[in-house]
Amino acid sequence: MTPNRRDLLHMAGIFGALPLVAAVDDPPHPLTGAIVDEKAASIHPYPWGEHRLYFQGATANGRTASAGSVWVKPGMEPHPPHKHPEDEFQVIVEGTGEMLLEGKTTPAGPGTMMYTAGNQVHGVRNTGTTPMVIYYCHWQA
Repeated sequence: MTPNRRDLLHMAGIFGALPLVAAVDDPPHPLTGAIVDEKAASIHPYPWGEHRLYFQGATANGRTASAGSVWVKPGMEPHPPHKHPEDEFQVIVEGTGEMLLEGKTTPAGPGTMMYTAGNQVHGVRNTGTTPMVIYYCHWQA
């Protein structure tokens, strides 16, 4: 059985307390229309790179959503392949790597986008020599 995001993020010593835990465990805060510059995002450093959280909370239609970016160091991944109930889009804007979806690994670079339906196993890994930047958005369907 593949662990879900909550199980993975609660494993002590693997990632630290990744901010996405809040998207699963904390009650959502209402989102309002906004434009957020990269410098205004909430920045969280990790051994694998950096997570920038732009938005997190309940949308106008009552869904829980979050959006941000991860900057992944060469040879690293933000977490092992996992699944969660939220749908998710990810797009690589810099660097090269691999995207895994339901057991199939695909080489990926700038402009590559992955859609993951809820509870599909997925992951990303930087296989290049420069940081890989990925923007994501996930929400409860």
